[in-house]
Amino acid sequence: MSTSTPAPRLGFFLPTPGWPRPLFTIQGVRYEAIRELVRMRTGELLMLARRHPEQGDPLPGLCFVRRLANPSTTLGRTRLGEEIQRAFRLRHPAIAQVFHRKVHQDSLHVVMEYVDGPSLEMLLSASVARGRPVSEAFALYVGAELAEALHHAHTLTDDAGKPLGIIHRDVNPRHVYVGAHGEVKLANFGASYSVVIGREESAAHLVWDDVAYASPEYLERLPLTPRSDVFSLALLLVELFTGKHPFDVQDVPHPTIRLSPPRVEVPPLPLTQTRVRLASFGPAQVEAAVKRLSLDVKQLLHAALRIEPQERIATAEDIRDVLRAALVRRHPGYGRQEAANEAARLLAEGSVFGEGGLFQEELEESERKK
Repeated sequence: MSTSTPAPRLGFFLPTPGWPRPLFTIQGVRYEAIRELVRMRTGELLMLARRHPEQGDPLPGLCFVRRLANPSTTLGRTRLGEEIQRAFRLRHPAIAQVFHRKVHQDSLHVVMEYVDGPSLEMLLSASVARGRPVSEAFALYVGAELAEALHHAHTLTDDAGKPLGIIHRDVNPRHVYVGAHGEVKLANFGASYSVVIGREESAAHLVWDDVAYASPEYLERLPLTPRSDVFSLALLLVELFTGKHPFDVQDVPHPTIRLSPPRVEVPPLPLTQTRVRLASFGPAQVEAAVKRLSLDVKQLLHAALRIEPQERIATAEDIRDVLRAALVRRHPGYGRQEAANEAARLLAEGSVFGEGGLFQEELEESERKK
């Protein structure tokens, strides 16, 4: 459903032509972009970067550097800076950490934790290519980790103990990674939204990125709560469990109903088609999508995919508890190592990247070790 180019195991990418490129220096550490990973229609760019201290040995590992799209107004730029500032507070094993922000060549760049593994978007594409979805155990495990990450963000407080009310608002497979050791990481909290009295209102009503995973209230410019992330996570879970998104925005006919125009800061996306489909989305459509799943998972997804937020499951913690209980009951012992092994098998079986597979053998040995 996403419009970006999915990424396989990042340590195995061929270098982008004309790279590496010098970026900037932060606190005595020089950053060099070595590969372009994802380029969005908004102008946003995700790069794989290497760090070079001005003195001493190189820092271990790599990092992601995301060049953000420039908002068109001063207010938009202020909001973006506030959003990134909040992301620094997020410290959780299932959340990709934000380390630094830097203005470089008139664009805001964010330095983030590197995850050596494929995105969930990549894994979903591979599952489609091989003709069957991931195992129930894998879906339960990944879903529980994501729900735990969202619960942490939703309940985070400031130094005085006041809730920050952080909402990710862009939960989709492109922002989820499964690391080489089976760790699950939710990324892109730079687009988050926080309801904090006394701060500049975040751009909560601007539709960004993948509307196919957006909640109804987000698309209709209504107030957001953690239940908006619950809805998005539930859509992602349906696709993870079944291999299919509950609806495909590409085949929706031109609407005959009148919808208020949403305000957007990015090039056109299938907003209207998605909103039309959601207008007729109810229990029957959910049941059609989840009818072959186990009863407990079906009931969970029905409760999480209610159009009216107040009728929805209230917290991501509730989703986490159901998924973890099902995982322990039906797949005892399934954890990081099993998830890592399944992700590797999935990429091997579902390779759609040419005869050479996902991992190109002609890479230099030095590149394989990155």
